[in-house]
Amino acid sequence: MAGNSFGHLFKITTFGESHGKAIGVIIDGCPPNIDIDEEFIQSELDKRKPGQSKITTQRKESDVAQILSGVFEGKSTGTPIAILIPNEDQRSKDYSHISDKYRPSHADYTYQKKYGIRDFRGGGRSSARETAARVAAGAVAKMFLKSQGIAIFAHVSAVGTLESPNLDFSDLENLLDLREANIARCADPATANEMIALIDRIRKDGDTIGGKISTVVRHVPVGLGEPVFDKLHADLAKAMMSINAVHGFEYGSGFIGASMRGSEHNDIFIKEGDRISTRTNFSGGIQGGISNGMDITFRTAFKPVATIMRDQETINDAGDITSISGKGRHDPCVVSRAVIIVEAMTAIVLADHFLRFKAYKDEQ
Repeated sequence: MAGNSFGHLFKITTFGESHGKAIGVIIDGCPPNIDIDEEFIQSELDKRKPGQSKITTQRKESDVAQILSGVFEGKSTGTPIAILIPNEDQRSKDYSHISDKYRPSHADYTYQKKYGIRDFRGGGRSSARETAARVAAGAVAKMFLKSQGIAIFAHVSAVGTLESPNLDFSDLENLLDLREANIARCADPATANEMIALIDRIRKDGDTIGGKISTVVRHVPVGLGEPVFDKLHADLAKAMMSINAVHGFEYGSGFIGASMRGSEHNDIFIKEGDRISTRTNFSGGIQGGISNGMDITFRTAFKPVATIMRDQETINDAGDITSISGKGRHDPCVVSRAVIIVEAMTAIVLADHFLRFKAYKDEQ
């Protein structure tokens, strides 16, 4: 199976399955002498781990990260950083009833046809459990970006048709406090309460619901991004679309920009002191595939979780019509746990492009 690595200079490779002994990640290209705070890595994993609240799966995983290499006396050495996360609470019997059935909107059928074999226990490699390894790698990327003054913030901006109002991103620390004060991980408290109530009603109904996550990246230098095929927004889109259940990505004005006129949409350049910026930011901080120094803004859409606690018609591997119903522990809505995954993949993309930008500048 190919496609388990991501990045160029800052590169990650993840491994493991949902119901295997462990999952993990190897980070290649992290610069030396970066402060590696193991407590921060663990705090990031804690935001993604299952069993957090009544609106998430009740699978219990401590997700304790074990750093095997690449760190000495609290600093990166420049060699590959290997992180292992043991699995603890697998209940493979919860999946025995679907060993020969294709779950609607899951990867069962495509994996079976492509590889001739599939791990039906939680989806194996296609399980969102793999994203814990990305969060660990993203934490390392965040520590590197912090040393460069770059900050990332994401929050749940929509669940179903419930939309959070636009936020002022000038104070990310305050927004982070507001986000972490509720289980929906929405930085608008009033909307968060509505989201929690909606998700809980959906859960009790045996159903699931989708949502959106809005992200901002601040203090990005001008020049990140590699045209033509490695545009910064293109790599961010690929990173987001690689996350389980993601069905949409838009940056800047996004799809709304398609209904605007050029005279409305153009970001007019201005100069304030020594800094060139734009009056508006419909470009989302990226022009021509290259960061322009404005805040990078984008939104990621997640579909409803495919496993629902209701009977559905499907077929088995013999092609016979049968029925299937969810069993075990599943999220009624993934976005509250996915916030930290979105931040992690954003950090990995930016760390990679920052190193590529630095290498280019060093060559000049």
